[in-house]
Amino acid sequence: MREFSIFSIWMFINLLLLKSSSCASVVNPCCYYPCENSGVCVRFGSDRYECDCTRTGFYGENCTVPEFWTRIRLMLKPSPTTVHFILTHFQWFWDFVNSSFLQDTFMRLVLTVRSDLIPSPPTYNTKYGYLNWESYYNISYYTRLLPPVPEDCPLPMGTKGKAILPDPKILAERFFKRKKFRPDPQGTNLMFAFMAQHFTHQFFKTDHHVKGSFTKALGHGVDASNIYGDNLMRQLQLRLHKDGKLKYQLVDGEMYPPTVSEVPVHMVYPEGFPPEQRFVIGQEIYGILPGLTMYATIWLREHNRVCDVLKAEHPTWDDEQLFQTTRLIIIGEIINIITEEYVQHLSGYLLKLKFDPSLLFNVRFQYSNRIALEFCHLYHWHPLMPDSFFIDGDEITYPQFIYNTSILMHYGVEKLVDAFSRQPAGQIGGGQNSHEAVLKVSEMVIRESRATRVQPFNQYRKKFNLKPYTSFYEFTGDIEMARGLEELYGDIDALEFYPGVMLEKTRPTGIFGESMVEMGAPFSLKGLLGNPICSPEYWKPSTFGGETGFSIVKTSTLKKLVCLNTKWCPYVDFHVPRNDEEAKPRKPSSEL
Repeated sequence: MREFSIFSIWMFINLLLLKSSSCASVVNPCCYYPCENSGVCVRFGSDRYECDCTRTGFYGENCTVPEFWTRIRLMLKPSPTTVHFILTHFQWFWDFVNSSFLQDTFMRLVLTVRSDLIPSPPTYNTKYGYLNWESYYNISYYTRLLPPVPEDCPLPMGTKGKAILPDPKILAERFFKRKKFRPDPQGTNLMFAFMAQHFTHQFFKTDHHVKGSFTKALGHGVDASNIYGDNLMRQLQLRLHKDGKLKYQLVDGEMYPPTVSEVPVHMVYPEGFPPEQRFVIGQEIYGILPGLTMYATIWLREHNRVCDVLKAEHPTWDDEQLFQTTRLIIIGEIINIITEEYVQHLSGYLLKLKFDPSLLFNVRFQYSNRIALEFCHLYHWHPLMPDSFFIDGDEITYPQFIYNTSILMHYGVEKLVDAFSRQPAGQIGGGQNSHEAVLKVSEMVIRESRATRVQPFNQYRKKFNLKPYTSFYEFTGDIEMARGLEELYGDIDALEFYPGVMLEKTRPTGIFGESMVEMGAPFSLKGLLGNPICSPEYWKPSTFGGETGFSIVKTSTLKKLVCLNTKWCPYVDFHVPRNDEEAKPRKPSSEL
């Protein structure tokens, strides 16, 4: 009895001290992220909050009690791991599906389930953590899926973890820097790696000179601005103003981008770089890597080739109509190739993905898109880059490769495509696989994430219906890395978003972990299918100049894109050669 009394007195004193302390410094209750299942935390006064559970399918103080139909759905819904297993196994079943009407049914299901995870219209942005007109209307900001960590939280990531986040340079050196090149077990190659960069930098254009994570991209999706420029003035300077074509130069009878002496637009090249090697491209930074210059050259040739096709069909069309219609065809080709080959390769699915916008015409779908900050951050896939580059028997190091447009001219498009298609790219997930030349980019992303107060990784896991990790070892599967991260962060719930998606243990034989797939796919598919050309108003032959133009879009492939614009057809794929037959050198071919 006496022991109980002493304990009671001790507890009473501690409660008084705790209350006194909390009165002196009240913690914003939203810093605890109390609202589950996409509920919205609204603060009232200094220490009271309410969770808005509207249309979440849950109710209760913290939106944790499922409604009847939600309970049924959760009981029947398989986990992401189970779904991924089914989609990547049972070849006989998927062979049957891919050759039957069921393909459309499954494809429609994939598109709607993934896209529904991305709010449209957008909600928050890099400035505001609550809904307002500026978040919707001002497209200079990236949108964001979750609101920022409240500014008045006691710790950088809310209420868990350490008071000071680890130095980005230390994170990069310990957990991102490559120890030994680890090739992607899915067989991804450099042709894929350079497409990832060329494709995404039409809408990932962060303005690093302005605080607040603004984007310089006027379009928030696939607009081919990396080919045509991101503003009208640049576009007009890049155009030939004849037959709808873009300006070009001929070198030994082959078409290449013009130089700055012919088209005086802003391009990023080192000081003293030879003027005759300063190619002019729609995206001002694409002179940095020969792989990007290669793709720019291929798309330039494809644009002018399609212009010739349209002019033959429509001799009365003027330059403007030929150019504008060709641009729509090029955008369609990009989306088709990205969906049916690029995303197909990334997913590892046995379900054959199909680009057919009409699959969504009878379901609720909004044809608009905004690029999210989280999507921009998770797409920094620099581990893809190898230790050096092998082209036509030559090994080329980074100092020789970067800002060297002469590589394209020396080897030609065909040999670059063949070489990049054969050389393995690195595995993205799992950590410790980034070449030291690109570590500063990872540091930059981490700093930008902190400046915009991106919520912890586990909060995004929950947003995408994934179970939050309970320990660093469960997260990485590597004892040494787990101990290192715990030492720096203190709590798994304080792990930052970008290190989370990049360092997470990879799926068996996968290019990255579960989170990258489950978070990246919804952003990607919503952006692709939310394009205006995919809407019922646009998706018809007349938009593309008739059945011929429409067919170019619907039948486009990576192989066609390359081989219709080269003297001979190299080995071209997003996957390294799978067998000896594919590995054999290709003979010149004029047909596909």
